Amino acid sequence: MKKRIAERTDDQQLENSKPRQMRADGQRKMSSILDAAIEVFAKSGVDAPVREIAEKAGVGLGTVYRHFPRRSDLIVAVFRTQMEACADAAPDLASRYEPGEALARWMQRYMDFVATKRGLAAALHSGDPAYSALPGYFDKRLRPALQTLLEAAVAAGVVRPGIEADELLRAVATLCHGRHGEEPVYARRMVELLVDGLRYGASTRTEKSLKPDARRNRKAPAK
Repeated sequence: MKKRIAERTDDQQLENSKPRQMRADGQRKMSSILDAAIEVFAKSGVDAPVREIAEKAGVGLGTVYRHFPRRSDLIVAVFRTQMEACADAAPDLASRYEPGEALARWMQRYMDFVATKRGLAAALHSGDPAYSALPGYFDKRLRPALQTLLEAAVAAGVVRPGIEADELLRAVATLCHGRHGEEPVYARRMVELLVDGLRYGASTRTEKSLKPDARRNRKAPAK
């Protein structure tokens, strides 16, 4: 009797372990598919053949469709994954760099996110309800990330005030529309110019915002 109970217990433990192993294996495969899709979409656009993504991920075509039954499911998953990574980069950069540098680096990170999404804009505006939640998710994650960096840079006096996060997000998205094959290089240079423009007049505006007594009490730089 005790032997049968022990055998059942062992069987139960084995059965309980199988789903966890399958889930872990499934997660690894899904991550491989997403990584492959990110590369393929960056190179060939979101309309690239699913077979190409499967081959790059090292999985069968059926595995891709099992995790992402429709192309839109895969596009949404890629978009959300990279959006999360871009948003999460903001506090990391803020902890490692001065406010102005953190803002500039995040703007380039956001540029990389946008510039590698050829064909995504058309998909988002296709009317497919699968994409209906993405704009709201974009606003929820990326706008606050940029707003925090922007406010810190303004407070530090390295960026002039009066700039909205929404304006910068739209500006970078617009600058990313270069000729095919040149988008990242073109966009990177344009975003560098945009960031330089944000700095223009920042110290002057900060100086004028100080009260007269505060300006007089400032120590003169050492000769």
